[in-house]
Amino acid sequence: MKPEEFTDISYEVESGLAWITIDRPDRYNAFRARTVDELVHAFKLAWADDAVGVVALTGAGEKAFCTGGDQKQRMESGDYGPSETGLFEVDALHRVIRDVPKPVIAAVNGFAIGGGHVLHLLCDLTISADSAVFGQNGPRVGSFDAGFGTGLMARAIGEKRAREIWFLCRKYSPEQAEAWGLVNKVVPAADLRSEVRAWADEILRLSPTALKVLKQSFNSDTEHFAGVGQMAYSSLKLFGESAEAQEGITAFNEKRQPEFAQYRTH
Repeated sequence: MKPEEFTDISYEVESGLAWITIDRPDRYNAFRARTVDELVHAFKLAWADDAVGVVALTGAGEKAFCTGGDQKQRMESGDYGPSETGLFEVDALHRVIRDVPKPVIAAVNGFAIGGGHVLHLLCDLTISADSAVFGQNGPRVGSFDAGFGTGLMARAIGEKRAREIWFLCRKYSPEQAEAWGLVNKVVPAADLRSEVRAWADEILRLSPTALKVLKQSFNSDTEHFAGVGQMAYSSLKLFGESAEAQEGITAFNEKRQPEFAQYRTH
């Protein structure tokens, strides 16, 4: 797949910085299976390009960075739509963000919710617009993201705060996210791209081999979360077919509170 064949994202390189942009603003940059396939391709393009030293991930428009899996698609087809392999490759996307041997900066321009929140968490650095919103949403829609989605968050901000984010599904300001350690810097929305450019330029002056080994060293301490994530995906596939999970997605699309009490059994 070539960049000109992308329909759900855009990919561009400027002076050593590769910009990968989720381009589905009408769906708040939620991803379907094709979106994930294209994101994986784009990260591999940046990996293979010796002219690229830094990768930035962002969302199109002003409203959303990424709001996770496309729940409308999930309601319409029962899954996230067709993919190249027949698999929903979100775990491959998580892996390539971690494995690409170049620093990845999340440029959070709006809502970073659910699976989109996990994507920014997986990036090496996060720069946020002052208009951004952070939070998890899985338990509200009958879903979850264990493994990296829980383990890395607990490492970043501590167990109590990570459990609060997952167990309450609240939304948080960029200032709160920065105070907790989820975000490196908050800037006015109009300055987001220029701030990412400035950080990238600093990084591009450094030894690429040193940066690669440092990233791999940081990753080695949390690599076991990949195995936990695999078990979570297996559980999620089974859970997604249950009446409880279906109530979550139906309520989301009907814009009402889900009725989960009947599933609270011992």
